[in-house]
Amino acid sequence: MKTKKQFGQHWLRNEQVLDRIITAAKIAQTDRILEIGPGTGILTRRLISAASAVVAVEIDRDLCALLVKKLGNVDNFLLLENDFLGLDVDSVLNDFPKFQNANKVVANIPYNITGPILEKLLGNIVRPNERPFDSIVLLVQKEVGDRLYAKPSTKAFGALSIRVQYLAHCELICPVPARDFSPPPKVDSAVIRLTPRRLSIAEGRPEVNEPTSPKVLDNLVRLGFGSRRKMLRNNLQGAIDREALTELLISMNINTEARAEDLSIEQWIHLSNLVDERKIVPEIFQEEA
Repeated sequence: MKTKKQFGQHWLRNEQVLDRIITAAKIAQTDRILEIGPGTGILTRRLISAASAVVAVEIDRDLCALLVKKLGNVDNFLLLENDFLGLDVDSVLNDFPKFQNANKVVANIPYNITGPILEKLLGNIVRPNERPFDSIVLLVQKEVGDRLYAKPSTKAFGALSIRVQYLAHCELICPVPARDFSPPPKVDSAVIRLTPRRLSIAEGRPEVNEPTSPKVLDNLVRLGFGSRRKMLRNNLQGAIDREALTELLISMNINTEARAEDLSIEQWIHLSNLVDERKIVPEIFQEEA
């Protein structure tokens, strides 16, 4: 099959990487898998043989026709021809009980829509996914992967790192060089595994410290990373009184000249709780999204 640039298609051709993806997903015979962008079905075949059910969402009509020819008679495989970002998967699956309630995601996703896909799978700080997946294994652009599991005070650590790591534990499984694809993309890739956290907001089983106001945390992170070259207190001065913020940073034993990337997730949550407690932010910070 020829690749289509508008869909960001590149065919993975390294069997060892496919093995690493399947191993990372830890698929049991009872698992129900959601695959986004199955492409030519090279990963799909492995998923079908390991799981009880596989739902694949593919936007490319020609690829759907190919997949129907290859896998149309497989009883634990369901193909949905649609745009994943605009599809209400749960509603569609009301007519297919066997494929409902996928508990894992395994996919080689289009790099140009990685952010929106992550948000649909995980939710966001204000509204986490109410039914989090057990695990999400994705093949992503290496630069994005670096940001997802980055540590504080590193170049890759940013707002995306905070948002995703708040919602999920992030791991690097393996790097994937561009030569492992046909045609080779202009960037290297990586396989990552996300294990969504059980937040009290979603399921009443907290696993991490949580903000008293997710809305305040979300806004602080957005403004705090507004300009990476500026100190945190300068980025936030439009929303929080400079002297008040300096006082809070000192109380947390944080350098008053720190930049946004120098604060860990725990420190961001602590800061947002202090800000919320003292009501020193605009009212819009505390409104529901």
